[in-house]
Amino acid sequence: MTDVLFYHLQRQPLEAVLPTLVEKSLERGWRVAIEVPDRERLAALDDHLWTYREESFLPHGTQADADAASQPVVLTASPDNPNAAAVRFLVAGATLGVEAGSYDRIVVLFDGNDDEALAEARGQWRVARDEGYDVTYWQQDEQGRWQKKA
Repeated sequence: MTDVLFYHLQRQPLEAVLPTLVEKSLERGWRVAIEVPDRERLAALDDHLWTYREESFLPHGTQADADAASQPVVLTASPDNPNAAAVRFLVAGATLGVEAGSYDRIVVLFDGNDDEALAEARGQWRVARDEGYDVTYWQQDEQGRWQKKA
């Protein structure tokens, strides 16, 4: 059964949260696909993952790379799973697709300070719940720790 986790971003932006969650997925031995809604967002996120921390970077590729299948993390603007990932991150409005059940985990990251993103996430929650996925909702506390709220 696919787990669908919703992360309500209010205290930190996507660029601060995503690398940490992807690192944790890699530590568990999971391959990761990160879906964005368009190529502009893909290019910006690609650049960010190489430079998000001075002492480190996230090894990754994009769907356009010839070796995408061998990458531990692949950025994509389509529903494809070029690296046979077990975990898929949906960011910046990317939505659950019919292939969601082929993953061990789907992680939906949404900006809780954006009314449109919040409404989209609520809609995705209903779809995931109605499809029978195990859904959970996470929110950061004042210290920045993630708390399971539902």
